[in-house]
Amino acid sequence: MEPRVGPAPDAAPQVRPYHHPAAGWGAAKSVTRVLVEERELVDGPRAIMRMNHENGGFDCPGCAWPDDTKGLRLDICENGIKHVTWEMTRKRVDRAFFAAHSVTELAGWSDYDLENQGRLTEPMAYDPESDHYVPISWKEAFEVVGAALRGLDDPNRASFYTSGRLGNEATFLYQLMARELGTNNLPDCSNMCHEASGRALQAALGTGKGTVDLKDWESADALFILGVNAASNAPRMLTALAEAERRGAQIVHVNPLVEAAATRTIVPHEFLDMALFKSTRTSTLNLQPRIGGDMALLRGMAKAVLEQSASDPKALDATFVERHTAGFEEYRALCAATPWEELERQSGLSRADILRAARVYTEADRSIVSWCLGLTQHEHGVDTVREIVNLLLLRGNIGREGAGPSPVRGHSNVQGNRTCGIDHRPTEAFLDRLADACGIDPPREHGLDTVRTIQAMRDGEVKVFVAMGGNFALAAPDTPATYAALRSCDLTVQVSTKLNRSHVVHGRAALILPCLGRTEKDHQRKGVQRTSVEDSMSMVHLSLGMKRPASPHLLSEPAIVAGMARAALPDSETPWDWYIEDYDRIRDTMAVALDGFEDFNRRVRLPLGFRIKQPARELVFLTPSGRAEFSTAALPDVVPEPGTLALGTMRSHDQWNTTIYSDDDRYRGVKNLRTLVFMNRADMRERGIADMGAVDITSTAKDGSHRHLKGYTAVPYDIPRGCAAGYMPEMNVLCALGDYSTQSDQPIMKHVKVTIVPAAGG
Repeated sequence: MEPRVGPAPDAAPQVRPYHHPAAGWGAAKSVTRVLVEERELVDGPRAIMRMNHENGGFDCPGCAWPDDTKGLRLDICENGIKHVTWEMTRKRVDRAFFAAHSVTELAGWSDYDLENQGRLTEPMAYDPESDHYVPISWKEAFEVVGAALRGLDDPNRASFYTSGRLGNEATFLYQLMARELGTNNLPDCSNMCHEASGRALQAALGTGKGTVDLKDWESADALFILGVNAASNAPRMLTALAEAERRGAQIVHVNPLVEAAATRTIVPHEFLDMALFKSTRTSTLNLQPRIGGDMALLRGMAKAVLEQSASDPKALDATFVERHTAGFEEYRALCAATPWEELERQSGLSRADILRAARVYTEADRSIVSWCLGLTQHEHGVDTVREIVNLLLLRGNIGREGAGPSPVRGHSNVQGNRTCGIDHRPTEAFLDRLADACGIDPPREHGLDTVRTIQAMRDGEVKVFVAMGGNFALAAPDTPATYAALRSCDLTVQVSTKLNRSHVVHGRAALILPCLGRTEKDHQRKGVQRTSVEDSMSMVHLSLGMKRPASPHLLSEPAIVAGMARAALPDSETPWDWYIEDYDRIRDTMAVALDGFEDFNRRVRLPLGFRIKQPARELVFLTPSGRAEFSTAALPDVVPEPGTLALGTMRSHDQWNTTIYSDDDRYRGVKNLRTLVFMNRADMRERGIADMGAVDITSTAKDGSHRHLKGYTAVPYDIPRGCAAGYMPEMNVLCALGDYSTQSDQPIMKHVKVTIVPAAGG
């Protein structure tokens, strides 16, 4: 069954060009609508003013953009408020709900309707005889998990998935449980999002993270934003962009679609601007490469820098290159040997456009390059991110204020998950420290990532699948294959706050274990507990829930992990119960086990927490050469074959990951429609497709197999020829399970090869 997402439209679809600033009154109106619908007109605004920070302020459980460095109390965004009110809803999914609705019935509901039922209230187990979920005690639920894990003939027949919502303390206990069991099968959402970034930065700089912080954003002379839809994916970035424009910084957006965030904004907490409808520009240059053409653009910019340095030595920081890099001469020769004609063909941009971007770069003393999934979800994602580093190295834009690489992580703690041990390819150094700190003998062989976990479930090699948060059934590629894989398991366990597709696409046995949300108080034996998260710029801070839990039967994520671990590891010497009494105890162990977390409990209580040390920021490169490494990868051929298009999946504005708030996409001018494909008007004419005409979409996988979506609506849009775009998760069905990058193992969600034709009989 293909995923059904979003509420049924109650009005005809509409598409109109959007010409207004990002955020501003449109965001305010949207937030008000959500507060009214969720009946949170009192508690909602109160949470906005003080959410999870003891001294006031808003700690967003949505995106991973850092907290404002100047102590701004209203550093909030539309999506953050939606996320909080969606969690704070008064609606409940209790035993009476499950008694009234079979799983077969629920499987026919839209995903919007599933989540819109409200908060889960108690643990539930699937009863195959009645086809209903039925109540189960926490003790019984943990024993079901424990018995299943103890009964495996090989611990690698279990896989433990993590979404980016999991806090650091629960993350640490979760990976500890898996490794004490004997497996490194720890897939996570990074495997589908920023795996390419981590691998590229690790190879080039010896660190898997960006080197900049928010203060660097506040002092950069030029910002290059590649493959990012900031208004929807990291809305608080709009504040940084507006401030950069006002101080005269150059802002270059690179994206096949010119998104609203790349035009103008009215920042909601700037009340005078709101009152006067005064907007601020958020870009000085917009470039629209073809899908996958970013690497050619970056190499063209590097070629321009090197050519300029022949007559202007200041264009190249020769001293930095000589002292701190390796492989420069090979890279210089590669750029010289790459013809401008090929750079234009692959990027889809003119030489003049590339030189315009290069001029911005060479005229800036300090530059930051930031990127998101528009660069990573490609076959050549690792090479593209390494090309970013190449460009930065040419002018010494590493290891100094206002400069460096800055990946935009999506979810609130996806970076913290990886830092705290969710990694199917752990280093020997990490495992050695974990062994010493926790007294276990962790497995040394690599485990399964997300794609290989799905393959292993499908093939009967993984029998037990545990998911901490997220909506795996919809987030993963090749929806029918993922559904079949989950249904092949002996047991699936979903730790969640709300009902979603992954609860109705389940194994032969299935558990729903409801947990506290980040907005809720976490009472343990030693009092109300705090958890920590790491933002996308390596700042770690505490989060304190302030609302009464949605149900007295909810457990915290650390407590759920500990309960499963006690049942699965009855002879374990790990003090699981002792840890849960006081999370400071978990943090004390983390301080010993994790590099950069020394003196954890003291430092995390500082006003803004602490920043994990970044050796590359100090020009210490933990690479084989001890220097920053230039990459000399060949340019990929990204020009679509005749008759085909390159399709990229993306989120709508009224959406957060797989959670759909409505069928609207305000910033792209869409109302009451999600089953659409954005196309270049010339491509539509060439195929005989009318505006808003019905079309059939067919993808061709690497193995030659085909996948289909029928009856979609073609929407003409400002997108380069040969390119198309549409919404995930509906379009995940088009990305074959085997279509993952050989560089990063990420599903190639942003570069699906498709044909689009008028719908049969349309």
